[in-house]
Formats: sequence, structure tokens, C-alpha cells
Amino acid sequence: MDVEESWRRYGLRPVGADLDEIRALLREHTVRERRAQGEGDTELMRLCCFQLFNSGDLDDVLLIWSAKQASFDAACSIDIEFLLGHGLAATKAHLSANRAPSATAALDRLRELEANGEFEGFSVEERSAVYDRYYDD
Repeated sequence: MDVEESWRRYGLRPVGADLDEIRALLREHTVRERRAQGEGDTELMRLCCFQLFNSGDLDDVLLIWSAKQASFDAACSIDIEFLLGHGLAATKAHLSANRAPSATAALDRLRELEANGEFEGFSVEERSAVYDRYYDD
């Protein structure tokens, strides 16, 4: 499956079982990208992360973080804001409650960016609208 096929099949705001398929697709490409940079489709990974961002499920935060950490290309392709589908405060609280090293790393990065003013004026709705335009063009 490529970006175009995923976009046509699931849209930008998938629900229900479609989200499970997107999670599986993201996991598959994350594993491939970790194995060898370029083996995973980072543009497809980016779309999957945006689709999960739109669902706003906090349980997807570490999956998105893992995808972002898969390679240099993935890190560049997957925006850190995709972790914030439920908002900055809720995401930080969720990560704070998790003892996994990946949660600590993600939380540290969010705090660093927040301290640098990266999330000033951040809005889930506005970010979603920006990417709607990106994928509709």
C-alpha cells in the first residue's frame, strides 16, 4: 500500500477497524525502516501518523514516537506535533504516567520544544486543517 491508496481507502479521519489497520501498517513500515533506512515508506508512515493524530487516541503517542525514531528520514518526515492529537497537556500527562524509556524520551523532547516556544499557539484543529490542505492538494 502506498500513500495514495491509503488516503483513498481510509481518508484523513479514519475510525474503528480502519485505525487498527493503520496502526498495523505503521508498525510494519517502522520495523522495515529500522531494519534499513529507505526500506520503509516514510511518506506512508507520515500519513499514518497524521491519521492517528486525527483520531486523538493517547495510546497512539508511543507508536507515533517509535515511527519518528525509526531513521533519520522518518524523523524528518514525521512531525513531532503528530504526538499531540489529544493536545499538549494531555500528551505530557500521558507520557509522564508511563515509565517506559521511550515515553521519557518523548516527554523530554516535548518539554524541550515547549521551553523553546515551539508549541506556542498550537491547536489540534489548526494543525489538522494545515495537513488537510497538504493532502488535498
